[in-house]
Amino acid sequence: MKSKDFIITGLQSWDIPIGSNAIDIAKEIALNNRVLYVNSPLDMMTMYRNKPTVETKNRMEVLKKQREPLRKISDNLWVLDFPFYVWSINGLPDGFLFDFFNKKNNKKIFNYVKKVAGELGFKDAVHFIDNDIYRSYFAKETLDAKLSVYYRRDNVQPYAYWKKHAVRLEPQLITKSDLVVCNSPQLADYARNFNTKSYDVGQGVDLSAYDPEMDFKTPAALQTIPPPRIGYIGDINSMRLDADLIYELAKSKPNYSFVMIGNEDKVFACHAMHNLKNVHFTGSIAKSQIPEYMNALDVCLNPQLINEITIGNYPRKVDEYLALGKPVIATTTNTMELFKEHVYLCANVADYKVAVEKALTENSEEKKNERIAFARSHSWKNNVQQIYNQIENLLN
Repeated sequence: MKSKDFIITGLQSWDIPIGSNAIDIAKEIALNNRVLYVNSPLDMMTMYRNKPTVETKNRMEVLKKQREPLRKISDNLWVLDFPFYVWSINGLPDGFLFDFFNKKNNKKIFNYVKKVAGELGFKDAVHFIDNDIYRSYFAKETLDAKLSVYYRRDNVQPYAYWKKHAVRLEPQLITKSDLVVCNSPQLADYARNFNTKSYDVGQGVDLSAYDPEMDFKTPAALQTIPPPRIGYIGDINSMRLDADLIYELAKSKPNYSFVMIGNEDKVFACHAMHNLKNVHFTGSIAKSQIPEYMNALDVCLNPQLINEITIGNYPRKVDEYLALGKPVIATTTNTMELFKEHVYLCANVADYKVAVEKALTENSEEKKNERIAFARSHSWKNNVQQIYNQIENLLN
């Protein structure tokens, strides 16, 4: 697909310091099409209660007229911030009152987006909605896009911020979208209950930093930790990771080092695994350091809890693990079945205990190369092509 116009409304700010599907998709689309990436406007509560962060700094400067709302990132890519705030409405009761003020917010947002897109010469744009249930809910009525595409990359309904209204509104947004694309079979199955034009398009990953041929040095923080090192890298979050499973696994393997790399929440910070001598928490590391930390691990873990949040989640980190040729052990889910030829899948701690031994003893050069090749098939180019295919099928 070439020479088309796309407007992307993302939940995550362009300035977010971590990886973002919507941003990576925007960059890939912009190689051959024009893209206007729209940051969420700040609401009154965020503006007045919170200090500026990396994510909000540019938006606050635009509000204070210290910066222009439109930034040109490349020849085909612009980022838009809003010179106004919107009402803080999430605390309102679900139903008429919330919908009334949400519609006012939406009209204000998309009248401005429509104006800027027109000034850029955008015509017949495809509106790509990145899981933005509230602030893009009424976009179709205001923006006059050629197509409305809802991208369901996560089940956000169980989260506290979304629980109150999204359970009702997300099915309605799915229903009125022209097309729904998802990054896992489970998420697509849910969407298909409300819109038959719902498809799993897979996931893309930027693996340019995860090159096994690079000369990685073992980070100083890991040099004193004896191998074999069995590790996890990412947000150490008790809503997503099975803390008790990790504890039991580490306790059963006292001669192996278990390394948890990332910021831990309160549940993990108080967990009994901190009392195990073979469990090591490094704290947060910079995004640029992730590949060298990952390379220093002998086996990589993704010990997810099974719940509403994780059941359909596509774990980008597993592709990153595999891209470095690492043996990977993960909890079985429908989405992880896609990886079953290259990952040790486990249903419980007993399975994990067996898998750790297999991962350490079966790690041949052939298996390593197969893992790398599989991970590299999940490029953003391939993923965006799947999205293009569904758009073209609909238009034709």
